[in-house]
Amino acid sequence: MTVEGTTERVLRLLALLQRRPSWTAAELAAELGVTDRCVRRDVERLRALGYPVHAMAGVGGGYQLGAGTRLPPLLFDDEEAIATAVSLRLAAGGTVAGAGEAALRALAKLDQVMPPRLRAEVRAVYGATETLVGPGVEIDAELLMTLARACRDAVRVRFRYAGRGGEERERTVEPVRMVTTGRRWYLMARDVDRDDWRTFRLDRMRDVVATTWRFRTTEHPDPVAYVQRSVTEASYRYLARVRVRARPERVRELVPPQVGRVEDDRDGWCVLVVGGEDLNWLAIRVAGLGFEAEVLEPPELREAAALLAGRLAAMAGTG
Repeated sequence: MTVEGTTERVLRLLALLQRRPSWTAAELAAELGVTDRCVRRDVERLRALGYPVHAMAGVGGGYQLGAGTRLPPLLFDDEEAIATAVSLRLAAGGTVAGAGEAALRALAKLDQVMPPRLRAEVRAVYGATETLVGPGVEIDAELLMTLARACRDAVRVRFRYAGRGGEERERTVEPVRMVTTGRRWYLMARDVDRDDWRTFRLDRMRDVVATTWRFRTTEHPDPVAYVQRSVTEASYRYLARVRVRARPERVRELVPPQVGRVEDDRDGWCVLVVGGEDLNWLAIRVAGLGFEAEVLEPPELREAAALLAGRLAAMAGTG
């Protein structure tokens, strides 16, 4: 076997180890078309290069690529390389502070070594795609890492939080999960002082510190559903419930999750729950969906809808 052949085989072995958590020696030998002894030699070559390949005891034995002290080079197949390049391009316009520059640096490295045929595929996707980016709030990447580690390690977090009126208060929470709507980031956590679940906007947090106080994880609400309910209901002056004559999935296509919540109903109807500060805005929002609708609550929304109908009739010359 030539040096080039051995190098190619070792790289194929590395790609296999990165593809899934563990392999038996027999499975690797079959994939590479070599003997178990040859697999063991190639594993030693990877270890000599700094890759932490762990041997597993048991029937048949096996190997697992572990985490080392530094990030080793990664090997991608064609589909993975294209998906990674496209994802990095999208991340360059994201809401995490500093992530755009990091994504562009990673994209430049990937583009430099990508084969021409794959580079052409990626650029075809770029050329056929436009991204409509709404106004979002940038979040410091270090804040995300602090909260992510606290969620993982189940440790309490202390921070100052600005309410809707701007006043800041110190809060101590037991974090469960971060949820992003695309425009904003939220943390679902148990507020220790209030002994209840709460939702916190990351852009309103200040002086965030992960403590050394561990907490016991308990049963909790579904983070995505809880944050959506909080975002669409809790903070508004009016909360509307409207029956809409359309399939729930069709209404969900038109109403973003951070704007409204859609509940299944019956007979081809669904219920839209949406909050707002202005009844006229709510009436226009529901009417703009283009479906037959029936206001369940509040009664004031029916009055706003009637006034809107009168104004629209006058505009059309039919009033």
